[in-house]
Amino acid sequence: MAIITGILAEIWKLLAEMAPYLLLGFGVAGVLHIFLPKEKVARHLADDNIKAVSKAALLGVPLPLCSCGVIPVAAHLEKQGANRGPILSFLISTPTTGADSILATYALLGPLLAIARPIAAFFSGLLAGGISNVLDKEAHPSTLREEVCAVPPTESTEAKPSFAERVREVLEYAFVDLIADVSKWLAIGIIAGGIISYALPTTVIEQFLGNPVAAYTAMLLIGIPLYVCATGSIPIAASLIMKGLSPGAGFVFLFAGPATNTATLSFVGGKMGRKSLAIYLITILVSSIAFGWIIDLIWAMSGSQMSWVSGHMEMLPAWLHTGSAILLLGMMAYPLTKKKAKLEGKGMLLKIVDMTCDHCRKSIDTALRKVEGVNEVRIDLETKQVEVLGNVENFQVLAAIEQAGYHVAENEG
Repeated sequence: MAIITGILAEIWKLLAEMAPYLLLGFGVAGVLHIFLPKEKVARHLADDNIKAVSKAALLGVPLPLCSCGVIPVAAHLEKQGANRGPILSFLISTPTTGADSILATYALLGPLLAIARPIAAFFSGLLAGGISNVLDKEAHPSTLREEVCAVPPTESTEAKPSFAERVREVLEYAFVDLIADVSKWLAIGIIAGGIISYALPTTVIEQFLGNPVAAYTAMLLIGIPLYVCATGSIPIAASLIMKGLSPGAGFVFLFAGPATNTATLSFVGGKMGRKSLAIYLITILVSSIAFGWIIDLIWAMSGSQMSWVSGHMEMLPAWLHTGSAILLLGMMAYPLTKKKAKLEGKGMLLKIVDMTCDHCRKSIDTALRKVEGVNEVRIDLETKQVEVLGNVENFQVLAAIEQAGYHVAENEG
């Protein structure tokens, strides 16, 4: 009983320390979602030069998309003819950090890693995109500029959303959709961090991971196959660092874990080729190790000050941490109260294998409901099935799904 109580206390401590910063980060992410929609991002990445690569890396840093949520945007860019360089840049810089994870990193890991994460994300995106542009000798004309920019803008017949509607959209995306996306991995990260913090002896880290080469290698071997989102990886890294792992090795886990995902690797290899996949993986490996080494060097030069790599819970009152933690727990539990959509088999039944998270579900649902003739859309995320009811042609549904960045792997009805 004492062990369980001790672990729960550590879990609550991690949750309470992160909660205020996470809620603020989710709010910022909601605003970014409104002002940086997929079409606007695509418009900025139309060229195949270093400017487009830089924009892709810069735009990717604050966006709160995990390595599976970024796939639809990348698929949209690829379909519109964008060059591989900007796409690779966006694919790497986006999932490795985000507005919410930067603030949460500061909460648990202090200023050194909070500053290093966005810098490393931008640099790695720039590196991958630049290498791709240099090595890509084949002609790859960009039709994106012609399709997006060549047509003179026309006045939309749809009424612009009011300020109240914009605020509602920000809040719904930030505190319902986005939290539903990350809650699973955030919960896993906090629970794992609490167990590590309570049960792992400091001597284990010192004995087996005291050598930087061994520590970096171990974090890569753990981080690459163990997919967690940029925010969910923070409590695990924080607990390991508090037990004696070097900040640089902790950064390797923070960077490599969120950046790698089987869905992303499949997309890069299948849609962009083995050369792009090699650039993607090598960039992640090199960037994580290089920045890990730089972080350890800076930390050593500072005299190994723990204030540089530890949380700043004392900056906010205890009641705010407690209230934020309770509020965040409620928001994380809310998706569990929703009734699961039941597929009745009365309409068009489709299977979409690259629908992997709630963000994917919401994107597909929104895209299909815009199709004229669609009356109802039912989506089962667990089985990756979608049922479409209404007076609509098959090709219209398939086109809407592909336009959203997803692919129908099997038509079941």
